[in-house]
Amino acid sequence: MNIINDKIGEDDRKSVRGCQDMIFTFQVSFFAMCRLSSFPWNTLEMKLQCDESSDIILEILNKTCLHSICRKTPPSVKYRRLFLSELIKRHEATTTEPLDELYDALGEVLGAEEKSVCYKSYLLPSGDAVSLSESMAVVSEGTTGLVTWEAALYLAEWALENPQVFADRNVLELGSGVGLTGIAVCRSCAPHRYVFSDCHPSVLKQLRNNVRLNGLSVSSGPHATVTVEELDWATVTEDRLRELRFDTVIASDVVYDPVVIGCLVGLLYKILNCTVQGGSCANIYISSTIRNPDTYSCFKTQLESAGIKQQVISGPVKPVFPYNRTTSIEIIKLHL
Repeated sequence: MNIINDKIGEDDRKSVRGCQDMIFTFQVSFFAMCRLSSFPWNTLEMKLQCDESSDIILEILNKTCLHSICRKTPPSVKYRRLFLSELIKRHEATTTEPLDELYDALGEVLGAEEKSVCYKSYLLPSGDAVSLSESMAVVSEGTTGLVTWEAALYLAEWALENPQVFADRNVLELGSGVGLTGIAVCRSCAPHRYVFSDCHPSVLKQLRNNVRLNGLSVSSGPHATVTVEELDWATVTEDRLRELRFDTVIASDVVYDPVVIGCLVGLLYKILNCTVQGGSCANIYISSTIRNPDTYSCFKTQLESAGIKQQVISGPVKPVFPYNRTTSIEIIKLHL
């Protein structure tokens, strides 16, 4: 009898864990504004068919549209409308009882005004969220820097698994974009000082807003712990780089255009050269989505020509953020 009871108990625990995992998947996917087709809708329908109550639907609703994150930094109106419509559709397919809370939430969204920017939020293992104001379009105001790219999520996951790389270090990030990786590092890896950088005026404005949105105090001067700097790869001097005072450098998705590769390699050489002259050598980590193998190969070839050595670093093991994991992404460490 005890064996049977233990078996039933274990089955119940597995069922509860499975339900919790599914609800969590809905939550992280919703806040990151993942494609609705990627949500576990079929699993939800199966669980609804086994449970006549609407508790699961209510829990999903409370973890998404009614969550405090959504109240403060909501996904786009259109996205929330489509999500709630699909949730209602799946609920109606398995029960004849309407759920007032669902229709109230949809009514609230239908009456909301769409804005030019929306928020995406990425949940950290600590339970906190990195919330970012992002553009609704991939290319906006002449730049692709107003959205979060997969290589940034990949690098952030790697940083969360390797906090010792950043703890008590002075970190410079190249091409910070909207700030996902840097904010995650600042919130979870205890760097001594962190310098976000970019060169596009609109990106810098959005970046500063996002850093402040996530509770980081942006200031300037030699004693500032978090700064946002304009950094032009083509014109920055070694003296200016020394002023930034860094010993660790990171960048993500900066190898995407053959036109900028020469400029980027030149900057990386300056960074390594000026730190070597100062009696140390910066650790540089570059995370790249390999969209075009020829472009990435060109980057590596130019690194070799500049005398910069490279080492492929093992990527993150534990998934944290939702993104396309079939895409080829690589992190390399650079040194002279």
